[in-house]
Amino acid sequence: MSFVVPAFAVVPVTVSSQFLAQQPGNGDNGGQGEDFGKSSPVGFLILILFLIAVALLVRSMTKHLKRLPESFDEPASSEAPAASEAAEAPEAPKADTEPVAKTEKPTAKSD
Repeated sequence: MSFVVPAFAVVPVTVSSQFLAQQPGNGDNGGQGEDFGKSSPVGFLILILFLIAVALLVRSMTKHLKRLPESFDEPASSEAPAASEAAEAPEAPKADTEPVAKTEKPTAKSD
């Protein structure tokens, strides 16, 4: 595929492309001076500090992940024996225990 420039636009396109392709001649060299591409000791120190921070964050995250249970679902096996024991032996009412009040879930107010 080729790009065809109309005849009336050849001169402006050629002049603008030559102008844009020139190297800066004012001594700036586009920011590529004597120290171009070299890092400073301060930059190296900041990089080392970031690497230490990342290592500490990974270590902390690993500790927290090890503390999590394997599953957040309630185990069905622990409920089944409790239910079967309750069915086999009826419990006598206990005088020393107080009934636990159910807490209500907060509802969002709509004004």
